Amino acid sequence: MTAPAAARPRTLGRPGAADALLIAVGVVGVSTSGPLIAAIAAPALAVALWRNALSLALLVPAVALRHRAEVAAVGRRTLLLGLLAGLLLAGHFALWVPSLSMTSVASATALVCTQAVWTAVLARLAGHHVPRRAWLGMAVALAGVLAVSGVDAALSREALLGDLLALGGGVFSGAYVVLGAEVRRHLSTTTYTAVCYGACAAVLLAVCLAAGVPLGGYAARDWWLLVALTVAAQMLGHSVFNLVVQRVSPVVVSLCILLEVPGAALLAALWLGQVPPAAAVPGMLLVLAGIAVVVRADPAAPEAPQG
Repeated sequence: MTAPAAARPRTLGRPGAADALLIAVGVVGVSTSGPLIAAIAAPALAVALWRNALSLALLVPAVALRHRAEVAAVGRRTLLLGLLAGLLLAGHFALWVPSLSMTSVASATALVCTQAVWTAVLARLAGHHVPRRAWLGMAVALAGVLAVSGVDAALSREALLGDLLALGGGVFSGAYVVLGAEVRRHLSTTTYTAVCYGACAAVLLAVCLAAGVPLGGYAARDWWLLVALTVAAQMLGHSVFNLVVQRVSPVVVSLCILLEVPGAALLAALWLGQVPPAAAVPGMLLVLAGIAVVVRADPAAPEAPQG
């Protein structure tokens, strides 16, 4: 993770054995995010804060040792955009993490994965061309969103609210990815990630303090789960995907990341005994199918930082 992703050649073909193994590790990493968050008894906003703050313990020393010259040379515009990306990431976590305590892990993960759809919408608003096939994929994905939300609305208002929060988390994630793709043209992955996670943690800390959210006093089990979340989802998930995308097309990586949805659902069933309603499964499949069409329709689509 030492050079901007755009600086390395990528391929749309099948990843090599080493990259395929890394992708598998990344999928497992991000798949643990939803189940781990749902298992942590700490407040949702505090969980979002600590997963970013703890990751800085690894990122800041790396930047200080290997990227000091890059940091010293960073332009004001690039820095401000990186900080803004962190603000958007904070919005993503502030909505998605609470959703996991309101609706099923499977529903929340599927809905937040609509990030790829919102990325395409934002690209169109910015004046970029969006292929017709992408619009078809968006329609299919949003039909799936309505199907999942309709099932959850029949279960409870809280489940429906959780769906809406997860969907909102996907919107913020889409904006974060669009902005991050611009910033990473000028910054290495390590430096960009440190700036972004640092800004995200600072925003979430301010929100937690303003809302009176307790930032400590948790059981030892919850602290260990927070560490596991940081290592698995943040470092072995997000960071591994950021590494692979230097060599493998973002389209391929984005499609692989969709495996987080069944992965998270399986882990939630095994760890938490949480099985999504059978009636919601067709809607989730529609969401995944629509997102896959959107991603494949746009070869320039950036990868999705889920979880």
